[in-house]
Amino acid sequence: MTDISKKDWKLFQERVPEWQEHYMEKLAKEYIELLSSPGNASDHFWELEGRIRKDKKHPGVIIQLRKSEALWDIARYVGLEVITMDELDGFSEETIDAVKQICLKYTKDLGENSK
Repeated sequence: MTDISKKDWKLFQERVPEWQEHYMEKLAKEYIELLSSPGNASDHFWELEGRIRKDKKHPGVIIQLRKSEALWDIARYVGLEVITMDELDGFSEETIDAVKQICLKYTKDLGENSK
């Protein structure tokens, strides 16, 4: 597997903030649903506190950008449903193919580990 090209690296750096913003919008909607659901306010508060503690470590919220990890990070974003493969429009075929290979291997490995 090759490294990401300079052009794709630049595009990745430009898109990560947008991808994270959309992911955090999704989280905010989930938090609103949680807070609006029937039940005790204190239960909602503590459940939300736990979710935020967990969610703030998610790559959809925070990520260290490293060129050497970019292909893996993009594949992780796809696997974690932060983005879809459609959102890779503009990236080179080499990058898209590499991401597909990583996702395919990861899915295959998961299937073998669940046996």
